[in-house]
Amino acid sequence: MTKVRTRFAPSPTGYMHIGNLRTALYEYLVAKKDPEGVFILRIEDTDQGRLIEGATDIIYNTLAQCKLFHDEGPDVGGNYGSYVQSERMKSGIYKEYAEKLIELGGAHYCFCQEEDIQAQRELAEARGESFIFNDPCKKLSSEEIQSRIAAGEKYVVRQNIPSTGTTSFDDEVYGTITVENSTLDEAILLKSDGFPTYNFANIIDDHMMEITHVIRGNEYLSSTPKYNLVYQSFGWDIPTYIHCPPVMKDEHHKLSKRNGDASFQDLVAKGYLPEAIINYIALLGWSPETEQEIYTLDELKQAFNVKRIGTSGAIFDIDKLTWMNGMYLRNMDIDTYFELANPYIEKAVSNKYNHKDIAKILQQRANTLAEIEEMLDFFDNYPSFDIELYNNKKMKSNPEIALPSLKATKELYENLPNWEESTIHDEMMALVEKLGIKNGQLLYPVRVAITGKQFTPGGAIELSHILGKEETLRRLDIAIKQLEQ
Repeated sequence: MTKVRTRFAPSPTGYMHIGNLRTALYEYLVAKKDPEGVFILRIEDTDQGRLIEGATDIIYNTLAQCKLFHDEGPDVGGNYGSYVQSERMKSGIYKEYAEKLIELGGAHYCFCQEEDIQAQRELAEARGESFIFNDPCKKLSSEEIQSRIAAGEKYVVRQNIPSTGTTSFDDEVYGTITVENSTLDEAILLKSDGFPTYNFANIIDDHMMEITHVIRGNEYLSSTPKYNLVYQSFGWDIPTYIHCPPVMKDEHHKLSKRNGDASFQDLVAKGYLPEAIINYIALLGWSPETEQEIYTLDELKQAFNVKRIGTSGAIFDIDKLTWMNGMYLRNMDIDTYFELANPYIEKAVSNKYNHKDIAKILQQRANTLAEIEEMLDFFDNYPSFDIELYNNKKMKSNPEIALPSLKATKELYENLPNWEESTIHDEMMALVEKLGIKNGQLLYPVRVAITGKQFTPGGAIELSHILGKEETLRRLDIAIKQLEQ
């Protein structure tokens, strides 16, 4: 049995689009389902006008962050290199295969200028017909062709498409698809500057690198019959096709970095974890056999099945990703969480407070790392606030209840034998019982008084401990005086 070989073949044109990253993930998972499977990285940089400096490093870094480690590629080598298309072009392979395809009858030289093509387009529009270029160069004799090439005339190589009959292909997601050959345009395979088009280069490279499974977006469904005609002209094996539904912004618009939608790098900058992003995008278009939603990458390798990829577009739901990211953060051990969270804590809180204690109260509340800084602004800057904040129906609290609660807490805190969190907890619970009130009628006013906020990470006891005795008493004193006015 032939071992599975898949390839991720991005263009280095900027940040990693979520749809592209999902394609890389699916290609990785398909390869790794086979114990001997190989996942390849190939850089497709023949569209020189769209290249962005540093974008190749972004591709490497993204795959590394997501732990989608490739077995072959420009940076790790392999037996099928080069793995960069512009370098492959320098060897002349695309021109060589284009000329061979012409010999086999699968393509032809075309010397037409843009005005010749435009004239046919305008005529078709005037007739109300769909435009497919009818290339007169297909009728040129071999002698005419060689004479024009020898004279230095510029040309492209176009694919030959049969004018009658149909072309079919099988897709693992969409089933068997058949198209009328008369509806297919004879696309350019080799441009006049010698560069191959994407449609030609990826066929040659996939064949030479022995790619067995091609995973890509369903926007390539319409081009696949033309790819198959090239494969058939050469007499090559056709790979297994897996076309995936698009990742959607909403019901009508695809997620697109051209439209400013979030890239992988944008999401990481907003405090989302690479492993949470990978987990979430795995479920965009693919449904597991169980209700499980949280998956490690190893678990995805076991569970992934291309037969469960859907055909409808999957809407990218940032709220669902945020929830999932929060699950990842809460399931970490405290040391791992602290290592991730502390850079954000340091931006908001001075070193006079214990950052690891702050991390402990954050872990159960922050859904992204980027939320942390705003959640902690009260530590270094005690804000002024309206006494209306003490009104809370759920806690059965109001300013009238808050005042005696704060006074009793201040007296208790002043006389505590030590400032351990367990001591604060036990004494505060005893005070609730002594005052004959609900827990919330004591703890909620104290939390508001020492933070100036309705919502905080951590409660009154935890925050009192972290703020320290002196600072907590100072804030309680200010809050009491405000209520007494």
